[in-house]
Amino acid sequence: MADDFFLTGYRYGNGVRLALHKGNKLYGLQERMIPSFDAILMHIPASELITRLSAAIAGALPADTRTTLKGLLNQQPIWAAGVTYKTSEEARERESANSTVYTRVYAAARPEVFWKSVGYEAASSDDPVGIRYDATWSVPEPELTAVFNARGEAIGFTIGNDMSSRDIEGENPLYLPQAKVYDESCALGPRIWLLPDAERWPETDIHIRIERAGAEVFSGATSTTRLNRKLPELVNFLTRCKKFPYGVLLMTGTGVVPPDSFTLQAGDVIRIRIDPIGELVNTVKVVGNAPAQPDASEEA
Repeated sequence: MADDFFLTGYRYGNGVRLALHKGNKLYGLQERMIPSFDAILMHIPASELITRLSAAIAGALPADTRTTLKGLLNQQPIWAAGVTYKTSEEARERESANSTVYTRVYAAARPEVFWKSVGYEAASSDDPVGIRYDATWSVPEPELTAVFNARGEAIGFTIGNDMSSRDIEGENPLYLPQAKVYDESCALGPRIWLLPDAERWPETDIHIRIERAGAEVFSGATSTTRLNRKLPELVNFLTRCKKFPYGVLLMTGTGVVPPDSFTLQAGDVIRIRIDPIGELVNTVKVVGNAPAQPDASEEA
């Protein structure tokens, strides 16, 4: 969209610098005016964001500049909301042998929110994402992800992939942290759609495609209009008793669930598209090290 602004980063030397998509062009930002993403979330009110970024525009960058959020995100915690779509509630009930836990939270006044990652650990587009070596049922979860400053004001939205081990969570809901929080379990990017002071979800579709050896093995789509929770509601519960001095990102739940017979494999390519943000692309790898098995001769 010609009038939209997008914040992202680009590789420069050994680091990542801020850049602004405005129209069809990508511009660098003057570091003396906007030194870091931390500075944006810590010090700039949402109402001033577009004006301040526009004033800091430097020269246009080459059209083929590769953009990323990796290295741009720093101390920002990344949280996630669960069971915010009916599809997710139904899938969680199946995997938990109809425990009713997820049905109850879907309709409850208090939403499910949990810690997922921290900014500097999150993957971005073209980085690998992980599946646990000890999981047998692993899936991606494509999610619209909201970005908030230190004041709790929304500044925009990006694409998120909340990787999940369904067999581990399904065995017992108390295993949720192990199912959700591990190396390369969170991906974000490739840019942030700036919608300062947003109080409702942008109406957009979320698409996912998974490829294996170059062939499609799963695809699906949903719409943010199907979200069961409102934006102010989730922000209220997230921030009512917790301060976020560096800002915070919130993954807002998934409405696309592969069939129960599907699990990711190493080498799979996950493509998540949310227009007008773009496409988040990641290749799957196995993470973790199996414990060494005792030597049979020593046991004897």
